[in-house]
Amino acid sequence: MNKLIIIPIIVGIVIIISTSFLLVDDDSSTSPSIYETGFTYYDIEIIQNILAEQNILVSAPSAITDHTISEYCTFPENGLLKTVEYCTTTAVLDSQGNALGNINIGGDVKSPIMAVANLETSTLESNRSDVFAVFETTIETLVCDCWEAKQSEDYESISSWLEAAHAFYSDSGERNIKSKIDNLGSSKIFLEITSKDNSILQTLIILK
Repeated sequence: MNKLIIIPIIVGIVIIISTSFLLVDDDSSTSPSIYETGFTYYDIEIIQNILAEQNILVSAPSAITDHTISEYCTFPENGLLKTVEYCTTTAVLDSQGNALGNINIGGDVKSPIMAVANLETSTLESNRSDVFAVFETTIETLVCDCWEAKQSEDYESISSWLEAAHAFYSDSGERNIKSKIDNLGSSKIFLEITSKDNSILQTLIILK
């Protein structure tokens, strides 16, 4: 089910890739098997190499195991924010060498169950190509390079989905939004766009 939700109007269109957009108010329990499937901590090296070809630098990962872990590796589950026991973080520099954000991967010490890419820009249009490159590479590496195989009728590519999310954010009066993709690989994918005082935070979340 592809749902574009604008409160209070709901429009549903059936396609193979399921997406939804939600306005965010400001205000399944984990199965051990998810640790044994999908992406690993080593996949950050693939992301580093691909982005380096586009002059985007991703630093070597640093492990976080202390009380600050909740600042880097939290994820939504059953309406609550959950924290993992182990997390690695990397800094991302854009093609001009400026700080863009970070990519965090977390789970237990052996295998991850989630990944978060937090990218902050002065406006939604700032560093657009770099932001899209990071999100596209992260999805294709950690989930699958299979968007075209799913034959989405609405969005022919990951960038098309990101552009639709940007348009929805702008059309909503720049209120915080969340978009979700189902049925792409075995993972759940979320994109959140959040307004801050002097910047825009775009957060990509991937859950096994």
